[in-house]
Amino acid sequence: MPLPPESLVIAALIVAGAFVIFGITGFGSTIVAVPLLAHLLPLKFVIPMFVLLDFGAALRTGFKFHSTIAVRELAWLVPAMLAGIAAGVFLLVSLPGDLILMALGIFVAGYGLYAASGREPSLRLRRAWALPVGGFGGVISALFGAAGPLYVIYLGARGLDAAQVRATMAVVFVITTGARIALFAVAGLFAQDGVLTAALLFALPMLAGLWIGHHVHVTLSRRRLMQVIGTLLVLSGGSLIVRALA
Repeated sequence: MPLPPESLVIAALIVAGAFVIFGITGFGSTIVAVPLLAHLLPLKFVIPMFVLLDFGAALRTGFKFHSTIAVRELAWLVPAMLAGIAAGVFLLVSLPGDLILMALGIFVAGYGLYAASGREPSLRLRRAWALPVGGFGGVISALFGAAGPLYVIYLGARGLDAAQVRATMAVVFVITTGARIALFAVAGLFAQDGVLTAALLFALPMLAGLWIGHHVHVTLSRRRLMQVIGTLLVLSGGSLIVRALA
């Protein structure tokens, strides 16, 4: 992996911190880590590497909280997600890296502004909304690995409580990351030198961060925590936009 030792340490800390957030909230690992890791490694290297870590974390969380999974919501979301993922993988392979980097920066900064505002969605959505949400989320998931916030907003708008959202999101991540792994393999993204080695190397900080996130006592409210995360995302997304323009 083309990183000096000090950068490897920084990358490991980024991975661990991202999965602490995943352990606490049930999502957010990719949208936090990928923009930061993209400053150290090429984005088309980071995305397939990180999807393997996400898959392991999602399996661990899904088994832990399986009793509160909202199966009926998944029956509508999953087919649309898989179609969107297929389209997104095609775009990931076809589009220039700088264009994807710019789009990722805009997406991350935009969601960061929303999260930092502290607004909680009060809308209620019908189940048919699973089709456009799942399709668009699948495209975003394949391109950036960061569709979690969109699915969380949708599941909340369907009336699920926090425990149901976290458990259901774990299954969403298992399905979406599993599909992405299969399609990335077909597209040859795992054939890049060092991708599998990097995933193995960062598995330990991933597991450590996940364990901390599941056991840490957070004194901040969820709303305040999301505001802090949102502010960080605005900064990281903005830095990617500047880098893509440079």
